[in-house]
Formats: sequence, C-alpha cells, structure tokens
Amino acid sequence: MEEHLQQLFTFSLTVREAVANILIALICGIAIALLYRITYRGVSYSASFTNSIIMLTMITALVIMVIGNNVARAFGLVGAMSIIRFRTAVKDSQDIMFIFFSLGIGLAAGVGLYAVTLASTLLIGTAIFITSKINYSSPPKREFLLQIVYIDDMIGENPFQQILKKHCSKNKLVNLKGTESEESDTIEASYYIRLKSEDLGQIMVSEVKALTGVTSVNLFFDEN
Repeated sequence: MEEHLQQLFTFSLTVREAVANILIALICGIAIALLYRITYRGVSYSASFTNSIIMLTMITALVIMVIGNNVARAFGLVGAMSIIRFRTAVKDSQDIMFIFFSLGIGLAAGVGLYAVTLASTLLIGTAIFITSKINYSSPPKREFLLQIVYIDDMIGENPFQQILKKHCSKNKLVNLKGTESEESDTIEASYYIRLKSEDLGQIMVSEVKALTGVTSVNLFFDEN
C-alpha cells in the first residue's frame, strides 16, 4: 500500500523527456501561431499576441511537467497564480479560442501524449482554417450606411435613386436632417444600402459626389 501511495505522489521525468515535451510544444505552438496569422480577420493584428501563443504553449507544457501528479504542487500553483492580476482585455472571441487551443496543446505535450498533441493540432487547425475560408457564418451581403449632405435648393426631389438603383440591390431612406444657415439650407440624408458588389462602393460615392449641390458623401460599414 505504501509503495502505491509513493508512486501516486511521485512523478519521474528524465531530462530527455522534458526536452522532448518542450520541443513538441514549440513545434505545435509555431503551427498555431502561423494559423492565427493566416486566419486573422480583425482590424488590429498584434505580433506580440502571435508570439505569446508560442510561449503559452511551451509554458503550459512546463507547468504540467512541474506539477506532475503532485497535489501539493498543484495547490501551490493555484495560490501563486491567484496573486497575478491579468489586466489585458481580450476583445476578439477568436483570440480567446486560440488561447484555449494553445493551452490544450500545451497540456497534452506536457504529459507526453505526442500522438494526441500532433493529431489535435492538425485536426483542430484544419477545422479552423476551413471555417475561416468558407466563412459560412457571415451574411452573404453586408449592409452599409450612406450619408449624403446636399444643398436643398440645388437638388431636385429624390435625386439619388437612379444611382442607388444602379449600384445597390437594396436601399432604404432612414433619416433626413435639415440645417439652416444664412448662405443656404442643407439636408443630410441617411440610407441603409446593400451593394450589388462591394467593389462598387467607391464608384457609387464618386458618382453621388459629382452631382451638383452635393457637399459631402460618407459610406460607413462594420468590419467583420
């Protein structure tokens, strides 16, 4: 019974095994970081976060090797980690997914499950790559907000419909706001539009700007 208890609380790890675990974690961490760079679709790419993915995978493997099956070390690590305050806010859900991905691979590498580590990196990475390329969750067409400011006296009734019908599959007037001044009265018209092709946005804006009496044209959209 005593021998069984000693084996339960004793974790033997050679230097060769430890180095192998760290190297496997490094290789998989680099693969995850490259996948993150390829599939990133946000507006503020962070090179430091990409490097952190590699380090996180290796550090997780190291932590698991240090803990082993020692319960005292596990509770000690929890106490030590509770002292650290993490103040960096992760805004993108994709970043959170990659953090958990690297943590899971680091855990598998740390306990020496090389087949699980490599297979999981390959399979999960392939799934992430395919879903990012297919982009099935995005709507087929994005809606834009078009704001046009024009001088009321120089524009006839409904002057933009011909241009909007030419470039948009859908357009809807959602707001009209007028301002008065000593020189002239201006009106700000806001439309929700859906372009037939997103490449037509710049052409449409140029054509609307070319109309007599139009002072400014703005096209707004949210980055997916």
